[in-house]
Amino acid sequence: MNRLGNETSPYLLQHKNNPVDWYPWCEEAWEKAKKEKKLVLISIGYSACHWCHVMEHEVFEDEETAEYMNANFVNIKVDREERPDIDQVYMQAVQLMTQRGGWPLNCFVLPDGKPIYGGTYFPKDQWLQILNRLVELQNDQLPKLEEYAERLTEGVRNFEVIELEDESSFDSDHLVQSIEKWSGNFDWNEGGMKQAPKFPMPNNYLFLQQYGELFQDKNVLEFVDLTLTKMARGGIYDQLGGGFYRYSVDAIWKVPHFEKMLYDNGQLLSLFAKAYIRTKNEEYQKVISQTVSFLQEELLSEDGGFYSALDADSEGVEGKYYVWTKEELKEVLDSDYDKAVAYYSVNEKGYWENDNYILCRSSLDSGTKTETIRTKLLEARSRRIKPELDDKILTSWNAMTISGLTDSFVATGDQNYRDLAVQCAGYLESNLLKTGGKLYHSCQKGIVKIDGFLEDYAFTASAFLQLFEVTSNEDYLLKTKELIDFAIEQFYDANNGLFNFTANNSEVLIARKQEITDNVIPASNSEMAHVLLTYGRYVGNNELISMSKQMLSNMWQYIPNYASGYSNWGLLGLRFIHGYKEVVVSGPNATNICATLRSEGGPSVVVLHCVKESELSIFSGRYSESETRIFVCEEGVCKAPVSSVDEALKLI
Repeated sequence: MNRLGNETSPYLLQHKNNPVDWYPWCEEAWEKAKKEKKLVLISIGYSACHWCHVMEHEVFEDEETAEYMNANFVNIKVDREERPDIDQVYMQAVQLMTQRGGWPLNCFVLPDGKPIYGGTYFPKDQWLQILNRLVELQNDQLPKLEEYAERLTEGVRNFEVIELEDESSFDSDHLVQSIEKWSGNFDWNEGGMKQAPKFPMPNNYLFLQQYGELFQDKNVLEFVDLTLTKMARGGIYDQLGGGFYRYSVDAIWKVPHFEKMLYDNGQLLSLFAKAYIRTKNEEYQKVISQTVSFLQEELLSEDGGFYSALDADSEGVEGKYYVWTKEELKEVLDSDYDKAVAYYSVNEKGYWENDNYILCRSSLDSGTKTETIRTKLLEARSRRIKPELDDKILTSWNAMTISGLTDSFVATGDQNYRDLAVQCAGYLESNLLKTGGKLYHSCQKGIVKIDGFLEDYAFTASAFLQLFEVTSNEDYLLKTKELIDFAIEQFYDANNGLFNFTANNSEVLIARKQEITDNVIPASNSEMAHVLLTYGRYVGNNELISMSKQMLSNMWQYIPNYASGYSNWGLLGLRFIHGYKEVVVSGPNATNICATLRSEGGPSVVVLHCVKESELSIFSGRYSESETRIFVCEEGVCKAPVSSVDEALKLI
């Protein structure tokens, strides 16, 4: 066992028996590198990553390779999910060097942490050639290496640096232009973008859907529905157990990388929930129900938090737990086999490799026969050896899942979803949130470590705001205030009005970054801008609203040319351009009215239930115990109350 044996991260523990003398990220490793004047390998991955496993087996478990690495390098293993700050810095370095990135991420650096070479997966022979060449360069051309490392580090520091811009007036033409450019890449046959691999990108489709609704753009809405339907019926969705895999390697959503990540499924709940509100499509509701069941059965801890991921591999084989041969299906299903073949595309369409089929659907069939088939297959699958579980509980990912569950409650009225969200929030409050608004990033087996990053504050505050909206519990607003205050104190950069990813008192890396581009997970800055606007509106704090507007002003110019990379900023733009209405309901019939208005009010309406006298700006003077009253408010100004849903919808 090497030095990783004392870690808690499942990814680091996967490497504890490698012959490579791995260090965790620690001061001891850097001191050794400086003392012995050795290059450092920073090798970054995560537990569910298939190609991380491949490189471990081919390279890091090889005695010859390990011997050379141990003699000539200091080798550090990093779990990117535990330390997204480290991953962010060295991913940008590798992208600048190679124009591509991914995991495993392998970056070679000088003893001061400045990068000189990097890449992703390498087979053994190529890896040994690289190691040899780097040792030669260090011995023969160290000054050139140091000069190159200095230039590259400056590149990382200056990558995506945003200037303070004059406050913008946001116009709809700006977003129309962005959609016109973006739509040229829409895949009108299979949904998603015209590319492979295909990632779900939930925030992209949340933006496109809201844009389509507010601008009454039927083409955009048709594209969103095509994408959601193709995803729900494809191999990227677990047709038996529910939940989505991380991405498909092809352009037709068929062959997934089989890892299941909490952050994808939490966000996809929000996407399908909002689509269900708009369409009342039974297939979307089924995806919500099955995905929540997956989260409960596979990722929910006894304490109410959600674990991070399920591995792509089981028994060392990618996808083995999820795929089927015809012989296996016949044995399990017997007389139902022919029906299953037709329903789950056990044919040329569903064929993968080595006589295995990936279950896909071509239609929604919710009859009892298909449910019987699904139950039989699930039962048989449960007897297989399961993929490994990554049992880290990450604050930001749990917060996204709270939001997804809350949106699912709003869409369907299923109280179980709200109860799960409240339970998960209770876990965060009890284990990861400290007095004064300080958050921790990760909890594992009861061990809390690593100070929170901006993503933790932004997504947790966002989740608490949504819980306030559906529970009327003002404690969530108080906690949101603490998170915002702490984030402004520790992360805010007054020079450009944005937030750093790490706190002022965090460990100093070679660069301190601001996360501004929306990816599979939205940028922590764009999410924080939403939080400032929403909270500012609820409590009447114009200073926070102005901060949000300034953040969007800084980013506004970038949206038309790359809307997919700024989709959460685009959603914020829609809120400023179209405004949004808060509807406050009180009185004896308020619960039913709230449910109806949430279902029918439209995409830019938030419905709140006033359950008591309150000094809160949005609730002040609204409470009534005996009379049903509905207030439609916009930008802090409320119209005279009405008493019926129809009257309220007219005002909306």
